[in-house]
Amino acid sequence: MAGDEPKGRILVSDDEPGLREMLRVLLRRRGYDVTLVDGVRAALAHLGADPPYDAVVTDLRMPDGSGLEVLEAAREKSESTQVIVITAFAATDRAVEAMRLGAYDFLEKPFKNDVLLATLEKALEKHDIVRENRALRDHLTGKDSGLIGVSDVMQELRRLIARAADAPTSVLITGESGTGKELVARALHTQSSRRERAFVTINCGALPEQLMESELFGHEKGAFTGAAAKKDGLFRAAEGGTLFLDEVGELPLPLQVKLLRALQERKVRPVGSEREHPVDVRVVAATNRDLEAEVREGRFREDLYYRLNVIRMTLPPLRDRPEDVRPLAEHLLHKHATFQRRSLRLGDEALRWLAAQPFPGNVRELENLVERAVALAPGPEIDVEDLAGRRPPPTPGTGLPRPLDGPLPDPFDLDAHLAEIEKRILLQALEQRGGVRKHAAKLLGMTFRSFRYRLAKYGLGGDEEDE
Repeated sequence: MAGDEPKGRILVSDDEPGLREMLRVLLRRRGYDVTLVDGVRAALAHLGADPPYDAVVTDLRMPDGSGLEVLEAAREKSESTQVIVITAFAATDRAVEAMRLGAYDFLEKPFKNDVLLATLEKALEKHDIVRENRALRDHLTGKDSGLIGVSDVMQELRRLIARAADAPTSVLITGESGTGKELVARALHTQSSRRERAFVTINCGALPEQLMESELFGHEKGAFTGAAAKKDGLFRAAEGGTLFLDEVGELPLPLQVKLLRALQERKVRPVGSEREHPVDVRVVAATNRDLEAEVREGRFREDLYYRLNVIRMTLPPLRDRPEDVRPLAEHLLHKHATFQRRSLRLGDEALRWLAAQPFPGNVRELENLVERAVALAPGPEIDVEDLAGRRPPPTPGTGLPRPLDGPLPDPFDLDAHLAEIEKRILLQALEQRGGVRKHAAKLLGMTFRSFRYRLAKYGLGGDEEDE
């Protein structure tokens, strides 16, 4: 099975060398990634590492302690880890105790290999079910909101969300694209008393003005061409819940007036109607624009700005909180590995590489890298190459040299021709990334050091550091 992804990560803890060796051969032949330890202390040390094991097979009695300690440590580390306890001493009370503590099963020595393998296979099926249920539960309760991080600013943001969740006032979320503004809005909703009602999202820059007005406030039948039926609109669809206005800075001025009226009076008037409808909606808005500057330039109404900006939450870019990259990456790995039914871990070098990236696309870019690596990595460990990927060949029309038409000149200098191609690609990458070499290196899937070396080779600079 060389080259195949392991079927699961198994920790075996037993003080008998012969049994450990037998289990090593048996389980590896079946495609499992097996770690062997000879006692309780060694097992506890391994269980403290990440990621958690999928299953543990442990002897009950060992010279330095009880397998029940291993069982408790494994279950404390991860509720999805399944533990099979084995023993040469038949003891009903100990079996009952093991099951009470969460063991998947209890086998007496000597056991048949096919019985152990069948038990382990079923235990791993339960592991997958528990992990998937946990992921689904976290998604439904908002615990996988992506607001992961150990930085002071993220901890303060989580505290502010908890304090503001039940406030009836509007919230304005600001931050660069990809920082997770919608996740903050969802966290506000799921932590509020409105959580059982609708969370409705609309992108304010996605539709023309007339259609946007209809989407927000509804319309009467025949109100405009194409209005074949009456429509309530998103304000009324979010009744009792939360309406999230994404990219609110994109709203045209006439719609800003109508939105302000709806927020002030808590009523909406559908297009083509003379009647107003009261609404009970908590409005959360988000933008990556500088709304204060938009107000000064006359592109955003000052009164609407103050109506929305009652509570302000600002999401910092990922480059300003590098300490959050590792926990975010591991969270996203678990999310996508669970969805794709894979067992993977991030290597130390891969984590160091991620922490060094500038992430102009913020958390969205990090998630894209991790999701792609989960899909393409041979496993079980994701390395830098899996994350960086490979650049696709240039498409026609990019201005890069194309294959030569007709016969090659004689003599033909292949090295010089390839050097010219490489030089032009380096320059194009720099142009596309505004001259920032770290970003250009990322575009080409290479390290900054390698990019600098290649620039210097062609006399394009490269000895100096990027600011």
